[in-house]
Formats: sequence, structure tokens, C-alpha cells
Amino acid sequence: MVKPNTSFELSIRDIEIIEIALRAKAGRRGIAIAQGETSPQLKEEMHEIQKLLGKIHNQKNYYAKFKDGTTYVSG
Repeated sequence: MVKPNTSFELSIRDIEIIEIALRAKAGRRGIAIAQGETSPQLKEEMHEIQKLLGKIHNQKNYYAKFKDGTTYVSG
């Protein structure tokens, strides 16, 4: 029996593209909800998208840059 792949090799740019696409889809779903569409499936999909965007956000490491452009890394 074939096992599902649980290890992915995605670049930072790949994740950025996924995040942009999810935000666009969430925006379209939000507009539909604002216009009165209230199906349980739509609400569940919106919840799943927001949860996934939250997971992506929580895994990011943020770095500051000094005025001269060099990167500050804490720790």
C-alpha cells in the first residue's frame, strides 16, 4: 500500500505564492458571505482557509533591517 508523502520541499517563494492565493480566495469568500451567502460549506471553507493562513503566519521568522540594509538576527 502506498503511503502519503508527509515531507514537502517548498521554497519561501512557493509558500508566499500559496499564501497570496489563499488570501485572494478568502477575500472572494468574504465578499460572498457579506452579500448574504451563508451556506455551512462556505463558512467551513472560510474557517479552514483562515486556520491555514494562521499556521503559515505562526511559522514565519521575522527579521529587522538596520538603516544600512544589514539584517538583524536576534538570539
